[in-house]
Amino acid sequence: MTDNTGAGDKYSDSCKKDFWQKVFDKELQYLASELKGCRDLLSVGCGPADIEAKLVELGFNVTGLDVSEECLRCAPDSIRKVAGRAEDMPFPPKSFDAAIYVASMQFIHNYAEAVNKTANVLRDGGKLIVLMLNPESEYFKNRVQNSESYVSKVKHTDMMSIVYAIAKQFSVETEYFLGIKGEELFDTSDDTAAALFVVKGTKF
Repeated sequence: MTDNTGAGDKYSDSCKKDFWQKVFDKELQYLASELKGCRDLLSVGCGPADIEAKLVELGFNVTGLDVSEECLRCAPDSIRKVAGRAEDMPFPPKSFDAAIYVASMQFIHNYAEAVNKTANVLRDGGKLIVLMLNPESEYFKNRVQNSESYVSKVKHTDMMSIVYAIAKQFSVETEYFLGIKGEELFDTSDDTAAALFVVKGTKF
C-alpha cells in the first residue's frame, strides 16, 4: 500500500460501502472460526483495519502493521497500530498467537522475508492465515486491468510460490473461499469461482 496524499482516506471511505462491509463480514466470520483459541493477533497490511476492529469486539487483542501511516490514522484506536514493513517486523520473538494477511501478502515485495519475520514473532504452534486474491477468478480478471482498482497493484500472482515459502516454516492447508459475482456473494470452493485462495499454517 503506498502512502500517497489522500490515499488512506480514499481507501477508508471505499471500505465503508455496503458491498465491502458484506465482504468483510464474510472474512470476519471465517477468521473468527479459524482463530479460536488465539488471543494476541497480528494483522499484516491492515490498512484502515475494518475487520481488525470487529475482531477486537470479539475479544482478540489486535496489533495492526502497515507501511502507510496515513491508512493507520484511519484505523480505530481499539487496535495497536504500528507503521512498518512486513519484511522488517519491529516485534520481539514469540509475541503473538496468530498472524493474518487479509489480501495483503501479494502486495509485499519480498513475501518470503515477510513469512520468515512472521514465523519469528509467532509463539510455538502459532497460526498463520493468509487470504489471497485468486488470479483464476472472474473477480480478479475483471479488475486487474483497471488501473483504478487495487487489484491492478498486485505484485505476485503465482500463489503456489507463496505456499511453498510458507511451507518452509509452517504445516500448511489450502482452500478456496467466497464467490463474488458483481455485488453478489456466495459460498463456493471452486477454484475458478472463488475470489479468495486461503493458506492456513501452523508454526512448526
